[in-house]
Amino acid sequence: MSTPIAGYTAPGYEPVREAFAEALDAEPGNQNAHLAAYAHGRLVADLWNGPDGDALTGLYSVAKGVTALVTALVVQDGRVDLDATVASYWPEFGQKALTVRQLLGHRSGLVGVPEGFTPAQLADDRVLAARLASAEPYWTPGDGYGYHAYVIGALVGEVVLRATGRTVREIYEERVRAPRGLDLFLGLPAREENRFTPMLPALGESGLPPRDSLIAVAFNLHTDPPADIQTFLNSREARAKGPASAGAVGNARGIAGVYAAAIGADGTEPLLRPETVAAFAEPYSTGIDLVTGEDHAFALGFEAQGLRYPGLSRHAFGHSGAAGAQGFADPGLGLAYGYSRSRFHFPPGGGAVENDGFVAALVEAAAREAG
Repeated sequence: MSTPIAGYTAPGYEPVREAFAEALDAEPGNQNAHLAAYAHGRLVADLWNGPDGDALTGLYSVAKGVTALVTALVVQDGRVDLDATVASYWPEFGQKALTVRQLLGHRSGLVGVPEGFTPAQLADDRVLAARLASAEPYWTPGDGYGYHAYVIGALVGEVVLRATGRTVREIYEERVRAPRGLDLFLGLPAREENRFTPMLPALGESGLPPRDSLIAVAFNLHTDPPADIQTFLNSREARAKGPASAGAVGNARGIAGVYAAAIGADGTEPLLRPETVAAFAEPYSTGIDLVTGEDHAFALGFEAQGLRYPGLSRHAFGHSGAAGAQGFADPGLGLAYGYSRSRFHFPPGGGAVENDGFVAALVEAAAREAG
């Protein structure tokens, strides 16, 4: 039995709908899945399988892409220098030689603290930043990189706050989200709570890593009890505060809209100038991630999506989210993409596997249209 799908695809983009339908048929438990994409200056796909195409859900580390976009705007404004030290903006920061560029590249070594954080602390970026400012790094800062799962937004956000007097959330709301009415929030307002669809557990079980491993520290799994990422955004406190590492709430339409605004894929004036895109989208931290042990690639704050998905240009940039969400902009192809789901995918990790087929179908359809 085919999964009912609602929404829109532009003429020529029917293969995107077909790929979406096939993935949902293969995974009946994938509830509240939503896919949206822009190409050639307009919305070309907006598809969902839930009862409401305006529903919101947890997007987790999609927040890191929002934080990177805000940081790019602040750098573009001349308020932050990528090659200045973090401590020049944040004097209490203990790693005096670390640059803003290195911090954005997940190179600080400050992936957590030995005693861990409580759920309330993980939801509060100022608390995380204060704790990490005097923490000991888990490797020599600048040497190698490792995924700062819960904390990169707090660290980068503190630099933005010290340089501008405004939080990442405030700048994002004022300059990106509110003017466009985008359904991607850092801090979900109480008036939007009725639209939130709770996160559902994966249909499979994974064991915990060794408690003394870097991945356990970075994902706060070395505490008793260990952090539960699946329930994190089911907490109103976390949704309301919108931590800049893992606190995004929204849907695929909102994700795609943010990345479309960044490069003008929606037909509007792009938020980022070409030279800013070039600086932030160039792969910077590549090779084996010291935390996850995987071969990964980060640009500055963003994941280097051009190295992840065949067919995208080198400077495609974006960020995935723990439950399987994905988002990116490809300035070379003029594409913006978003995907969200309420059911955690299995095996766990950012960017569910079905994104591979969706992105391939989108790239092929856009290429056919371009001739």
